[in-house]
Amino acid sequence: MITAELVKQLRERTGAGMMDCKKALTESNGDMDKAIEYLREKGLAAAAKKSGRTAAEGLVEAYIHGNGRIGVLVEVNIETDFAAKNDEFKTLVKDIAMQIAANKPEYIRREDVPADVIEKEKEVLRAQALNEGKPEKVVEKMVEGRIEKFYSEICLLEQSWIKDPDKTISQLVTEKIATIGENINIRRFARFEKGEGIEKKEENFAEEVMKQIGG
Repeated sequence: MITAELVKQLRERTGAGMMDCKKALTESNGDMDKAIEYLREKGLAAAAKKSGRTAAEGLVEAYIHGNGRIGVLVEVNIETDFAAKNDEFKTLVKDIAMQIAANKPEYIRREDVPADVIEKEKEVLRAQALNEGKPEKVVEKMVEGRIEKFYSEICLLEQSWIKDPDKTISQLVTEKIATIGENINIRRFARFEKGEGIEKKEENFAEEVMKQIGG
């Protein structure tokens, strides 16, 4: 029998709607883990439809690393205050803050990158390809390939997740939209690094952050 308490527990764990939770439990014969997986599988197909919905609730997360050496503030929005209190959403926001600390993105998505920045990078990449002795007819294709790598380095959503390099931050967010059942939007962030702009020894922040979280 699917009790109201069981439905409540699933809703608290996933943030999904009450009727969706009840259906998931029914389909899974009351097995909580299977119900969560059911919601994830069904939700991924619908996640894209949710991406256009307004998300104005959420959290502002602060992450301080290395005894005050790096600080991050990030705002991640979701549709309802109820979902914002969900543990899975809170964990996602913390993971995003750590990602920013470790991998130093400059923008959230590629659409945020100014056109002049892209053109300047393309000029550098063209010069590199020509200096490598590549024929001009293949240079443009090489530039387009390398500009994709550029996006994956400076755009948060296109970076590989530090906890699972086979997955991008965009894919991680999409999975959480599917699981929780609400649109999620990384709205803005700020990253501060002690002594930034002052010439100093190069540090591997991604490695340090992973050590701190036991990865």
